[in-house]
Amino acid sequence: MSVFIREREMKMTPVRRMEKDILQTAKDLNQTEIRVLVDRFYQTQENRKRSANQLREAMNAKEQCNALAYLLEQDKTLEYEIKKFLTKYSQSHKIGRWCMSNYGVGGVISAGLLSHIDIHKAPTAGHIWNFAGLNPNQRWEKGEKRPWNGQLRTLAWKIGESFVKVCNHEDAFYGKLYSQRKELETKKNSEGKYKEHAQKQLDEKNYKKNTIAYGHYRKGELPPAHIHAISKRWTVKLFLSHLHYVWFKHEFNKTPPEPYALSKLNYSNLIRPPIDLEDIK
Repeated sequence: MSVFIREREMKMTPVRRMEKDILQTAKDLNQTEIRVLVDRFYQTQENRKRSANQLREAMNAKEQCNALAYLLEQDKTLEYEIKKFLTKYSQSHKIGRWCMSNYGVGGVISAGLLSHIDIHKAPTAGHIWNFAGLNPNQRWEKGEKRPWNGQLRTLAWKIGESFVKVCNHEDAFYGKLYSQRKELETKKNSEGKYKEHAQKQLDEKNYKKNTIAYGHYRKGELPPAHIHAISKRWTVKLFLSHLHYVWFKHEFNKTPPEPYALSKLNYSNLIRPPIDLEDIK
């Protein structure tokens, strides 16, 4: 991306790299500050993607793009610095290190989980699922406060997407479980076990008849995107149940209640956390 970019014309001041003494303060930040930084990271990430697309379009059109190149470099630097800071915060907490030890979960997501979840208010994994908006049966009336946290719900979605992306990696414990769950859900779908659910979707929502979703629901089955969402949500809930298990045990020195129904992939084998907190240094 160097076309039309002359260094002597780039006189705007670049983003400063974070100094070591500032980085060392990461472990002392409070939850509110971390939540703000996590939100800022994802905003900056979107800005970086947008800047890259704009620069690419300008270069394809053979246009001057010094300013766009500058903005892209600024966004890249700021995104990297925030990520570095949040990773340092996560590494300073044992639960954060446990999160990061799971393939597909990085420092930003770990920091977000640490800042949004209060283990003292979550006696069961179900409390975390509800707070993360992972309970499809949650309802609230007009004028009432929604029963979940929007930022945590977004984090849960990002965790799921990450597990999908790494599902073919040999070290991706949850990624592999996503693939297994999707295979199981696809089989159930082809056997007609979601026929009632498909009809409910048609009854409650106004799908256009020329859509892929309508075609599948009409046949009494769920469309691929729906199967993907179900499998991804199951995997995220399992990860959060494991997080709750190790965090609760670490905080209170006793094991929490098992989320029985979810802890079994095929309702036969109990799925334990892949990494024991005692193995985390």
